[in-house]
Amino acid sequence: MTDPAAVHGETREGVLTITLDRPSAGNALRPVDRDEIVALLAGAHQDRAVRVVILRANGRHFCTGADVTGVGAGAEPGAGDVTRRIMGGAQRLISAILDCDKPVVSVVQGAAAGMGAHIAYASDFVVASTSAAFVESFVLRGLTVDAGGAYLLPRLIGLQRAKELALLGDRLSAIDAQGLGLVNRVVEPDELDDAAAEIAARFAAGATSAIALTKRLFNASLDADRAAAFAAEAYVQELQSRSSDVTEGIASFLEKRPARFRGW
Repeated sequence: MTDPAAVHGETREGVLTITLDRPSAGNALRPVDRDEIVALLAGAHQDRAVRVVILRANGRHFCTGADVTGVGAGAEPGAGDVTRRIMGGAQRLISAILDCDKPVVSVVQGAAAGMGAHIAYASDFVVASTSAAFVESFVLRGLTVDAGGAYLLPRLIGLQRAKELALLGDRLSAIDAQGLGLVNRVVEPDELDDAAAEIAARFAAGATSAIALTKRLFNASLDADRAAAFAAEAYVQELQSRSSDVTEGIASFLEKRPARFRGW
């Protein structure tokens, strides 16, 4: 019998909280857990009631990467088997975070290693405890980087620093990660939940469609030249100009009152 996914999703007041719940295993992700996160993110992408996604974990650690129990056992892989497993697994999870129209906030305590670190790096906002540490653990296990690391890291921190982290596998503290631009906020452990709730509330009250389109623009700009980036910017401005949130945003500014965005 297959173990149930140790991932829980709960939506409240526009906030979908996805919780990793395998603390005894450092919240290492099995395929069933990974696929459940992908499904929850896909649902959030389509659901107007969801305005922000929180990724968090129970226990000491955020996510120690993929669960490697049983890796190497069984039949010898055939040509293309590993490629399909990586593309349909870890890379699909990272893509689900990047492609979700709703802002994704990772809340990190303890270790975020391998795929766990890349989950945070793919998110739109990262709040970390002073106890958090980020590790490119692949090389320490004799593996090459995966879970989107070769895409994410050079774009976030530059080629030389990305190589340093991936080739040496050194532990990166939350403060050092913030200094590199990988983490937005670092707080004391007892302040982590409150800090995450504050950011979630701000996103949930925001103009969801404007946030979604801006997220898409920024992510796409990493792979576009100036002409393509400018054209995309103009196009999404055209789309957003038809949004009810634009009317509300301008009206609230003129009337000197807080905006009440509907999200579309």
